[in-house]
Amino acid sequence: MTKTQVEVITSVQRRRSWSRAEKERIVAAALEPGAVASEVARSAGIHSSQLFRWRQQLCERTQVPAAFNRSQSHQSLKRRLRHLPPREPA
Repeated sequence: MTKTQVEVITSVQRRRSWSRAEKERIVAAALEPGAVASEVARSAGIHSSQLFRWRQQLCERTQVPAAFNRSQSHQSLKRRLRHLPPREPA
């Protein structure tokens, strides 16, 4: 038997609000070598399409010179996200 963690939402809000730091931390985890995006999304309690949307939005904001290829821009984003504080428990 496996143990699963369940998040109980007791507020009236229908959707959870994610801070930018939380989004960046989850996206950074998905960009790690060998990481599987759907597993990272599942462990964060979000749908994989939400993770892809956040990644797209965060990478759009990163001003990367055209000479850089995509993997270099991801490396740059990961370096910047590495310095964020750890996520606080809900």
